[in-house]
Amino acid sequence: MNLALRDIRHKLGRFLLTCLGLSLLLGTALSMIGIYHGLVEDALTLVRAPGADVWVVESGTRGPFAESSRIPGDTREAIARLQGVTEAGSVTYQSIETEQRGVKLRFYVVGYEPGRPGGPDRLAAGRPSGRSHYEAIADVRSGLALDERVTLGRRAFTVVGLTDGQVSSGGDPVVYLTLLDSQELQFEQAPPAARRELARGAAPAGTDTVNAVLARVAPGVAADSVAESARRWKHLSAMTQAGQEEILTESVVERARKQIGLFTAILLVVSTVVISLILYTMTMDKIREIATLKLIGAPDRTIIGLILQQALAMGIAGFAFGAGLILAVKDYFPRRVVLHPEDGLMLGAAVIVVCVLASGLGVRLALKVEPAKALGG
Repeated sequence: MNLALRDIRHKLGRFLLTCLGLSLLLGTALSMIGIYHGLVEDALTLVRAPGADVWVVESGTRGPFAESSRIPGDTREAIARLQGVTEAGSVTYQSIETEQRGVKLRFYVVGYEPGRPGGPDRLAAGRPSGRSHYEAIADVRSGLALDERVTLGRRAFTVVGLTDGQVSSGGDPVVYLTLLDSQELQFEQAPPAARRELARGAAPAGTDTVNAVLARVAPGVAADSVAESARRWKHLSAMTQAGQEEILTESVVERARKQIGLFTAILLVVSTVVISLILYTMTMDKIREIATLKLIGAPDRTIIGLILQQALAMGIAGFAFGAGLILAVKDYFPRRVVLHPEDGLMLGAAVIVVCVLASGLGVRLALKVEPAKALGG
């Protein structure tokens, strides 16, 4: 006879409610891990989409995602002439908020030169931009449809193509514009500001500015050597694709990783406390039964096994329910949730350790029970 199973069946309602509470806690912990992986996935998707080998940015900066970078538009020609570079393209990046169908929307606008590095790597629907002005390619998460017109700044753009999975590290869907349109959107002054500058005698501000130049190198050419040439001869900052990804994950996602890790640890501590209190209560309710077991000569390992099995049953059932719940609803989260099998295994192992630690309070109480209590009132 399994004493733990019999005790669970005797108090099934309380056991199931405890498992439900644990499933919500552990499911939340698992979702936080998935949200972190989603953050990294979102950030790296935008960086990897252009298929660049070298990123060239303003001198003294670490790239357009970590900090502000502005360089002249003709930098692309200078980079394209470096030995080993097969093609180069200028890009701009900016966040913009607009209103569509009465709803405020926030986009991450990428400006690129069609036919050069910087644009989307593939389209889920529609076609690439065929004109220099007023055409856009939007991600499906933006909610925009093909042939829909959306106002960005002071101009209206027609959505001619759709991408899938192109979002910024902040979760904003990406909208691709041609470089000329994005430069006007980012650098052109509003008419009142332009008139004010002209009235005070200032020269009109130009828009031939970009945030970065992306370069592809020939096969067999080391990207590090091209980046070094850009730094030495063009007096710009340059990094390889791997370096840009490392900067992005360290500078942009690192704080989120620490915060999510702390929150996950707090949830595991709360789960330990909940299991400990529930087991202590369940042990208190069967003091007489434990005393009776001791009176008839049951060894301590039988009593310890009873409590430990109950703790493991609650933890494993709670983890299974929580994992199933998150897998069922993860596609409805506002941010991407990416769950890897190894994350589930690691959290499952952590839950087992938590259950063993949580059973200590109940075990301590059970071992202190005197056999005489089985005969007392």
